[in-house]
Amino acid sequence: MNRNKDRVQAPANRPVRGLTRRSVTRGALAAGAGLLAAPAILKRPARAQIQAGDTLVVGIWGGAQERITRQFCADPLIDQYGVNIEYVLGGTVERRARAYAERGRPSFDIVYLNIFESRQAVADGVTQSPNPEVAGYGDLYDLAKVGGYGVAFNAIAPVYDQAMTGPMGRWADLWRDDLAGKLAWPSYPGAQGTAALLMAARINGGSEYDIDPGFEAIQSLKPFAAFQSSQSQLYSMFDADACAASVEFGSFTQKYADTQNPDIIVTKPEEGMPVAMNVACITEGTANQALAEAWVSLHLSPECQLAYAEEIYYGPTNKTVVLNDELAAKCVYGEADVANLIDFDWDEVIGRQAEWSARFNREIAN
Repeated sequence: MNRNKDRVQAPANRPVRGLTRRSVTRGALAAGAGLLAAPAILKRPARAQIQAGDTLVVGIWGGAQERITRQFCADPLIDQYGVNIEYVLGGTVERRARAYAERGRPSFDIVYLNIFESRQAVADGVTQSPNPEVAGYGDLYDLAKVGGYGVAFNAIAPVYDQAMTGPMGRWADLWRDDLAGKLAWPSYPGAQGTAALLMAARINGGSEYDIDPGFEAIQSLKPFAAFQSSQSQLYSMFDADACAASVEFGSFTQKYADTQNPDIIVTKPEEGMPVAMNVACITEGTANQALAEAWVSLHLSPECQLAYAEEIYYGPTNKTVVLNDELAAKCVYGEADVANLIDFDWDEVIGRQAEWSARFNREIAN
């Protein structure tokens, strides 16, 4: 487990491997030029419970999310309080399993989960319900106030190659005659495959409680150009002109379109988009409650959420964040987009996963 840890400490300790840290003054924000300005939350008086030398353990994904939270959450806390931040990087499955194994005696102070896992973790006593007194909580959309503190919206939607097919603006367009045999359908289980199945049911009169119309609609699309089980696999197929459309996370696909393949278009379909959301969850039993809440407040800040939107096209959950028109078009942003997100009964969906997976393999994938 230790090899997945990456400790960010106050400068008096041994420097972090591979991390360049600027010099800081412990216990107060340095006033010199070149230091990152602290978001507004850190300009409030420090809570007495936060002690210099405390260590906050954060379980999160790596890559851009680690980098952004280092800049906007870890560094300001280190600068302000002289605390240490320890990252445990990796996938959601491992992080969730460890949090459950440590229920009531957590090594994590904060664990990042997806939308349905976060709600279940609260119900199971692994993580805390959100505290309305945490700074920034009041600025959240209602959808981001359940199961913890929603820090980033994503959405799953049809994506297509405009060089191979005409404009798409609806889920129903996946059933157009000109796309017959040109779809790369997402495998099931998986977030993309789950969203595609649920929306196939929904637009054909069904729901998560009546999934038959979804399976019947997907069967009618066969044969597929391929099944896709990862973004890299789908993007390789797009690059090779091996498919014309699929169902994927909008943020990742928009980044791919902007950096690699400008022919790819991400839709915001009029029937709605299944919501995906990253959630910061404070563990039950944490010894660093005040420090954990300070971290969450920083992640909810407009500065941090703007960085998420600019770098990885994750939509802000904070209603006060302002995006320019070009960036807004590439993210889940604003009241209209958030109202277009579909929040399914995830307990029902997860409870039926084994049954639906067997049926998908029997009726769709063969």
